[in-house]
Amino acid sequence: MFHAAGPAGGVAVAVIRGDERTVACRGRSDRSGRRPVRADTRFELGSVTKTFTGLLLAEMAARGEVRYDDPIDRYLPADAAPGYPHERPITLLHLATHTSGLPRLPVGLLPAMAPRWFTSPYDTFGPAHLLRALPRTPVRGTPGTHVRYSSLGCGLLGLLLANAAGQRYDDLLAARVCGPLGLVDTSSGPGREEVAGYRRGRRVPSFRLPALPGAAALRSTGDDMLRYLQAHLSLDAVPLPERADAAVLRTALGEVRRPRAGRRRGGTTRICLGWNQRSVAAGADPDEDDGEELVFHAGSTRGFTAFAGFSPRAQVGLAVMARARSLRSRGFVQSAYETLRTLTAQRRGPVGLDALETLEAPATVEGRR
Repeated sequence: MFHAAGPAGGVAVAVIRGDERTVACRGRSDRSGRRPVRADTRFELGSVTKTFTGLLLAEMAARGEVRYDDPIDRYLPADAAPGYPHERPITLLHLATHTSGLPRLPVGLLPAMAPRWFTSPYDTFGPAHLLRALPRTPVRGTPGTHVRYSSLGCGLLGLLLANAAGQRYDDLLAARVCGPLGLVDTSSGPGREEVAGYRRGRRVPSFRLPALPGAAALRSTGDDMLRYLQAHLSLDAVPLPERADAAVLRTALGEVRRPRAGRRRGGTTRICLGWNQRSVAAGADPDEDDGEELVFHAGSTRGFTAFAGFSPRAQVGLAVMARARSLRSRGFVQSAYETLRTLTAQRRGPVGLDALETLEAPATVEGRR
């Protein structure tokens, strides 16, 4: 994984395998070379944010505050709903599973991005712009029938959950997910020890997505991602504050990895709440579909690439965060996925720098970022 990131990129890798825990870091947090990447260095997560939004939905559903089949109109102003046949409304579940029929990005976003394309293209597109754009947003097909990846859908889900709770998305996520799980450095706002992102040798401003923070705006650290993965593998291994409702979180963590949408055309990836899932053959036949379940997601921003995944059965988890815009290429994500798959298959042996250096064979990953 370190080699795949390239010589100029700072990388943090969090690994869980059984009772073993490792956070390994390489490189520098900026081009000056003065600050090494550490376990508490914050990276942009990009679309890995969607897994947090899916968990937030599951947590609120477990409390009975929302339902998966609630129509999105319930949490929108009366004049802000997209136009579609209301006999089959778009639901919160459709947004979380990319089956809403909504496009990948909001209507009007690209023109708003153009003047700031090389700096902060999303900064000027806020929630008010989004609400004005939604009535003009086309819906393709019948909601719930086809998987079409939509950052708009997942970002809108975050906004609707915030509306349902009467809180900002970041505050709601902190109260319901990050706080209870001890993710002290995970948020969409500024924090300590930020990594600098670069694109073609130039430093790029921190990524901001004010209209749709639930789609791609979070930042996190190797330490926090280790705890996040551990919670998905076994909540009992994560110390919770007394005020936390462990039963609700346990229900929510079980719900997010349950497949909800059918397989993609010609592929084997199933869609969960914010996560993708694939079955990896445990035997000699690579076409078998009855082995380990790998749950994963990847993401990228203008200066970063991230990957997170886990195998509940093998009790293996992997998160990789890297500073380098060129890492948006499929090779890095494929390497991370194959590393997860190899760690799941091995299950034994040291989880150290040498082991991670050797796990770089490419693989085809159908989950989109």
